[in-house]
Amino acid sequence: MPELPEVEALREFLDAHLAGRVVERVLPLAVSVLKTYDPPLSALEGQAAGTTTRYGKFLAMRIGELHLVTHLARAGWLRWHDDLPDRPPRPGKGPLALRVALEGGGGFDLTEAGTQKRLAMYVVHDPQEVPGIARLGPDPLAEDFDRDAFAVLLAGERRQIKGVLRDQGVIAGIGNAYSDEILHAAKVSPFKLAASFDDEQVAHLYEAVRETLREAVARAHGVAAGSLKAEKKSGLRVHGREGEACPVCGDTIRSVSFADSSLQYCPTCQTGGKPLADRRLSRLLK
Repeated sequence: MPELPEVEALREFLDAHLAGRVVERVLPLAVSVLKTYDPPLSALEGQAAGTTTRYGKFLAMRIGELHLVTHLARAGWLRWHDDLPDRPPRPGKGPLALRVALEGGGGFDLTEAGTQKRLAMYVVHDPQEVPGIARLGPDPLAEDFDRDAFAVLLAGERRQIKGVLRDQGVIAGIGNAYSDEILHAAKVSPFKLAASFDDEQVAHLYEAVRETLREAVARAHGVAAGSLKAEKKSGLRVHGREGEACPVCGDTIRSVSFADSSLQYCPTCQTGGKPLADRRLSRLLK
């Protein structure tokens, strides 16, 4: 799933390639992904694109006086074409969900692989009209997101820290992969209760959040849209690396599976050498 660093890189890419171009035609290929109907997609045609803004994992492309907002969900992606295929796309065929053709040639596709269709698109006057954006928590890379603000978010949270970091209503933009990376960098168990952190632990985790995301954003900077997924995977130290050696201590990276996802961690670095029980109601083995 694209998370804050990849979505930020896509934002930069669109600012460099889309801004100033005029939309010639918008072709919806999977009607189910369109979550708004007024204004219609056709209202974007003939309008010049402006800058693109990121809200957590959402991208909001300004086109004329409107915004085309998308959330790529788990398997969605944006594919840029300097030259679009000559043959018109066929609705319902393959992963293509939306095509935006630009005057003078080129454009981009929004695609979604797999059977679980969660890609979402909106045409709105204001991005805050999108419910998912309106309820977002603070951006962890925002200048005003300081240690004290982070401490306030954790205070009173009786949930495990892994779930808190992934909750978009608490902090915007962190998903399954980077929450694993952050907790490994901070040497924290994913099942530690958020409210149990003392001041020093809060400060340490805050620095891990900022540093992990900043490094990932820096790695993704300037990478072509089509290469961002590979860049993300290559930079991960524990997520998706079950059975491999921890790059810090050499212990074997382990995994805990849930209904529709899994987490990875290093027992030596994060849980005092004790493995986490691999069941849905997992807790630290004692």
